Amino acid sequence: MTVTIRRAAAGDAAALAAVAAATFPLACPPHTTEDAKAAFIATVLSEQRFVEYLADDSRRLLVAEEGEGFVIGYTMVNLGEPADEDVRGCIGIRPTAELSKCYVLPGHQGAGVAGRLMEESLRVATDAGARGMWLGVNEQNSHAQRFYGRHGFERVGAKHFLVGDRYEDDWVMERPLA
Repeated sequence: MTVTIRRAAAGDAAALAAVAAATFPLACPPHTTEDAKAAFIATVLSEQRFVEYLADDSRRLLVAEEGEGFVIGYTMVNLGEPADEDVRGCIGIRPTAELSKCYVLPGHQGAGVAGRLMEESLRVATDAGARGMWLGVNEQNSHAQRFYGRHGFERVGAKHFLVGDRYEDDWVMERPLA
């Protein structure tokens, strides 16, 4: 089946929320409770939140689509200076963009979809004027860390990430943009 990468549109909010709900729990450390995952999805990854993200000029959402409109993955690029003080202190390239989300549905992983989403996200950030890109990844998520490393990201620091009522420890990774 052919996979295309395109900029997300307002009508994609429900599909984005569905992919987020299916994939976010897979990136959580084993100790994350089901209640914490559900609360995060409800407050950060709901259809309404994706409507808001899609309307925000400082965000760029991309979807990987299989066939005629079946969304199998997505990324979200946030342009501009990070709000998190820990991140501001450890990244070194400005202007910057954050790769906030990079997810592909199970069953479609390992087929190069995430790599294609990554390359397009890097291009979008570069076209918007960013000279560097950063991301946060859970310190226990070695699979994602290896993926980001293959795409030129290096660990530059750490930050905390709230899931439910517990702060998780994330690595901050950064890379220059061409």
